[in-house]
Amino acid sequence: MNNATTKHNTPRDVFLHLLNILTFYLSIIGFIMLYIQYISALFPDPLNFYYTAIANSVRVSTSMFVVAVPVFILTAWLLAKDLALNPEKREGRLRKWLIYLTLFIASVTIVNLIILVYNFLSGELTIQFFLKTLVVLLVAIAVFGYYIWELRRKDSGTSKLPKILAWKLAIVVVVSIVAGFFIIGTPQEQRVRRFDEQRVSDLQSLQNQIVNYWIQKESLPSNLNLLEDSISGFFVSKDPETQADYEYNITGTLSFELCAVFKTSSKDLGVTYKGSRVSSIVPMYYGPSFQQNWDHEAERTCFARTIDPELYKPKQVPAL
Repeated sequence: MNNATTKHNTPRDVFLHLLNILTFYLSIIGFIMLYIQYISALFPDPLNFYYTAIANSVRVSTSMFVVAVPVFILTAWLLAKDLALNPEKREGRLRKWLIYLTLFIASVTIVNLIILVYNFLSGELTIQFFLKTLVVLLVAIAVFGYYIWELRRKDSGTSKLPKILAWKLAIVVVVSIVAGFFIIGTPQEQRVRRFDEQRVSDLQSLQNQIVNYWIQKESLPSNLNLLEDSISGFFVSKDPETQADYEYNITGTLSFELCAVFKTSSKDLGVTYKGSRVSSIVPMYYGPSFQQNWDHEAERTCFARTIDPELYKPKQVPAL
């Protein structure tokens, strides 16, 4: 009896089972997250479309999916090989506890359905709601079906079903990654877009500092270097890719423009809604005048700005 117990609970068994179940959870989470983001990208909602957030979520979920699935398949193969040599381990407590835990966690997908229903009632597109719900339900059903079969099967590892599922799972991983290249873009395209996102962020920051300069001195800075402040820690940023200076031109007493050379068009990342294009670039909030347009083409683009002296009144210096 002691020998059997020891054989059923060796450190190797504990390690393989825990690693197998952990990578399984990560694979499922990554798969659901990945396809939910794909659905959000393919059927964009103007009320809730942020390309940057979708792209970031895709990168995270793809990383989880790509790393966890091969480890899950490897540990599952090692466990199946061990069960074929030691059929009595199929009734081991550790294995059954982890399988029942997995079934319980799969049943908790009802929480995801609650969130999806909440989003639907909040106005999410019907097609998004249907497809996302379908993904969650299919995953939950697949998990339940496979592990209930695992609990009930009595063969000593002779079934070919696990091997078939492993090949199908590998195909799903490849298809999911390739699909991402078409929906979100290749890693190189992502890098180019992130450079453009940084350019927009830099220009927003420069714009904010120019307006603050006007408020303090009632004049526009003759050049961007005048905005640098060692006390506040602000330094004029450069193009993140080329390290070239951003272009700044004074066009009037109260007007100026900021220019940068972009590699992508922001319109390509927008949403078509009732025939109109809604930009996915959401500026950082610095006040009413900073909610202006930051759309750009894949070329040198200038953003003209005019300061309203009634809205941004110069700071009054008290008389001594």
